[in-house]
Order: sequence, then structure tokens, then C-alpha cells
Amino acid sequence: MTEGRIRESHGCEFERRIQYDRSAEEPTSIAAATALAQYHGEDVVESSTRLYDYIDPDALDALFADTQTGHRREAGSVEFTVDELTVTIRPDRIVVRPTA
Repeated sequence: MTEGRIRESHGCEFERRIQYDRSAEEPTSIAAATALAQYHGEDVVESSTRLYDYIDPDALDALFADTQTGHRREAGSVEFTVDELTVTIRPDRIVVRPTA
């Protein structure tokens, strides 16, 4: 699996956030699960948070799949909550932060 780049803020615990830069080959659902696991300090395989309990991973992958002409989608976003976190997904990155 191609690993994306992860950036973590270093502010107050309430302002903590993870930004995961997704590679073009990585499915969006895998990148989202990885970002959530990283936020919780867990390995993605052993994570206590299951993405499919909150959003359909296949639908998420389809939303950010390459276009019919083979081009990567450049716009759009999806935002959803996981417990007390907000997950924002864009074509190139995933951000996990506390819900305001």
C-alpha cells in the first residue's frame, strides 16, 4: 500500500488535527481509515474505529474515483462525523479534527 504523508498540528489538545495527504493510487476509503487511525494513535489494521459504521467506503471511493476520461477529480469535498470528530475529504487530502 502506498503511504500518504501525515501532518499533525501541535496546538492545544482540543485543536489537534491530522492532515493526511493521499496519493493518487490510494483508495479514498483507505486514506480516510488511515487518517482516523493516526488521529487515535492506532495502527489502521487494529483501529477501534470502523469507517463503514459511519459512511459507505465503496460510495466514498466512487465519489473520488478518476473520471471516465481517466483524469483525477480536482474539486469537491465530503464531510461527516465520527463520534466527536469531523472528517473532511478532498481529492488530495483528508483532515480529521474535533467537531466544533
